[in-house]
Amino acid sequence: MNTPIPYGKQHITEDDLKAVTETLLSDFLTQGPKIAEFEKAFAEYVGAKYAVALSNGTAALHLCAMALDVNEQTNVITTPITFAASANCIRYCGGHVFFADINPNNFTLDIDAVEKLIASKPSGFFKGIIPVDFAGYAVDLEAYRKLADKHGLWIIEDACHAPGGYFIDSNGNQQRCGNSQFADMAIFSFHPVKHIACGEGGMITTNNEALYKKLLFLRTHGITKDPQLLEQNDGGWYYEMQTLGYNYRLTDFQAALGISQLKRADDGLARRREIAARYEAAFNNKAYVLNQSGSVSGHAYHLYIIRTEQRKALYDFLRTKNIFCQVHYIPVHTMPYYKGLGHQKGDYPLAEKYYDECLSLPMYPTLTNEEQDFVIRSIHEFFNN
Repeated sequence: MNTPIPYGKQHITEDDLKAVTETLLSDFLTQGPKIAEFEKAFAEYVGAKYAVALSNGTAALHLCAMALDVNEQTNVITTPITFAASANCIRYCGGHVFFADINPNNFTLDIDAVEKLIASKPSGFFKGIIPVDFAGYAVDLEAYRKLADKHGLWIIEDACHAPGGYFIDSNGNQQRCGNSQFADMAIFSFHPVKHIACGEGGMITTNNEALYKKLLFLRTHGITKDPQLLEQNDGGWYYEMQTLGYNYRLTDFQAALGISQLKRADDGLARRREIAARYEAAFNNKAYVLNQSGSVSGHAYHLYIIRTEQRKALYDFLRTKNIFCQVHYIPVHTMPYYKGLGHQKGDYPLAEKYYDECLSLPMYPTLTNEEQDFVIRSIHEFFNN
């Protein structure tokens, strides 16, 4: 094909353009009424009580860490197979990051490895866990909640890959990613390749009113104009900075785009699952594909990942066909910054083996069957030659 096929791609419709244009022509460009509208709609979509819109997913992670009072004495566990921000948010607050290896069947943080890590340290050593719904696979947060409660830990769910995803709890109920039934807070990203695109943008969801109110402060410099919260009040203009916060606000026109995209989120999710099913059928029982994402009903399929011992050669071959796959992710503990903190290659062999073999195939709702068939044929061609 002459037209490049990327691994991910945003989809902007006439309705999206209309929503953004109308907001650009309104009285508000930033922190106006569209923010609250987006927050309400998103909270309802995932099933949480509260939502706080932010400038990006990294900002969302940072504010979660701040709201939970992460500091130099805080030790937190997360996965090495994620984007670096899942760990960096703890470092922003001076805390210490510990990794546990992954489950090789779904590539998420292995709860058994986490439990062993907790047991290897004195009681009270760890303060929290950040599981990641990797590639759209929903982590069993009910199990994590039991583990966290046993050791007095908080949970931040990194659900950037999984709006609309879910797992089945012990009572047979669907638990949507980000509903905060088991996590203290959950975060999402609205980067262009994600399910909902705002250009940049993020969201925190929670059912904890105290955390919600704290997040609102932290989002806007730690400033309030609420008369009930002011230490003094000099008049209608008066405001107070009561804590050290950040400018992590989302713009109104980005929120308008998010609202428009959210309206068709389920359609996009359904299409992602269709694409995944076609990949599953194409690569089922092929010896040269070690294993792929797996057909899981609650999977949100931000990514569709295959594994092969010939990953680099396949990656390069597909580029000659104008198919631009990607690798998700380079293990965080192997990054020079984290090696400088004492982590080293060899610490988490399952994560490192996964990295050596993983390849993310094109996965986005506007990928056509013709384009996908070309990707599939090209992969078969590589292995059969």
